[in-house]
Amino acid sequence: MIQTPYLLFLGDAPDPLAAKVAQGIRDWRPEFAVGQFRMEGCKADMKLPDMSLAEAKAAGAKTLVIGVANRGGVISPAWKKVLIEALEEGFDLASGLHNLLRDEEDLAAVAKACGRTLHDVRVPSVKYPIANGEKRRGKRCLAVGTDCSVGKMYTALAMDREMRDRGLKSTFRATGQTGILITGDGVPLDAVIADFMAGSIEWLTPDNDEDHWDLIEGQGSLFHVSYSGVTMALVHGGQPDALVLCHEPTRAHMRGLPGYNLPSLPALRDLALELARVANPACEVIGISVNTQHLDDEEAVAYLARVEEEMGLPAVDPFRQGAGRLVDALVGKRSDLAA
Repeated sequence: MIQTPYLLFLGDAPDPLAAKVAQGIRDWRPEFAVGQFRMEGCKADMKLPDMSLAEAKAAGAKTLVIGVANRGGVISPAWKKVLIEALEEGFDLASGLHNLLRDEEDLAAVAKACGRTLHDVRVPSVKYPIANGEKRRGKRCLAVGTDCSVGKMYTALAMDREMRDRGLKSTFRATGQTGILITGDGVPLDAVIADFMAGSIEWLTPDNDEDHWDLIEGQGSLFHVSYSGVTMALVHGGQPDALVLCHEPTRAHMRGLPGYNLPSLPALRDLALELARVANPACEVIGISVNTQHLDDEEAVAYLARVEEEMGLPAVDPFRQGAGRLVDALVGKRSDLAA
């Protein structure tokens, strides 16, 4: 088990979105976040106390969590001095990067000498099956996006919280490093061998009560040429009964792909439904989640109203406004399925 609380390491993150791991922990498990450690040039800020390693240790932090998710998931050489000092100061290290802590000889040597633990959460710990496509009991809702990092995890977490508050049966199913660090469990999907990705999602969302909903954390985008494979595994392995479309309206292009524009919400609806109905012909889109963090209140309300009119579905920012209307739509979907 990863020891809490955490000191969130933001390194030299070039923009706030690069520190989405830290942001997710700060927003959904604030009790775990003692403070933040930022290097010179860091452009991210979790609005937590900036602390030195010694200050964080004195405040009770036990694990330094790498809160940066850079392109390619690499451990930057510029971070090494801080990571080594953290081990020597008595911290464990936790990371969700593709570049594993345990594979860095210097970090592994210092951790061993200091009696500290390296936690690589992006390492599958289960021998997953190949997907068989058999129908499972229970219901499943998947968040799909027009792009990466548009709020798919936040949407599923917000819906799960709202459902639990109502006394409904639901479980958030983490499929990425941030979700796993928040909940302590899940499948690191983009680290699973390709042939077993869909099977890992079948394993993650097993038979359940007929009135139970799995809220599956989305990954990537069907339109993102770098990461569409993980999205397909979720669409087919998850066999969703319901889809929530997720969008961030201020993007100039797909994240990391300047030559690619974002698809429209109708295009995402049509493609995602066509592919989802391969595994579950009853799948429906029940609502739209819009990340409005870069819009002011008036702009956000106006944009959501336009989307709702265009799409004929409830459109909300579940983090800003709550997920009530999305859950209302999902409960309605459940009633339709039971009829």
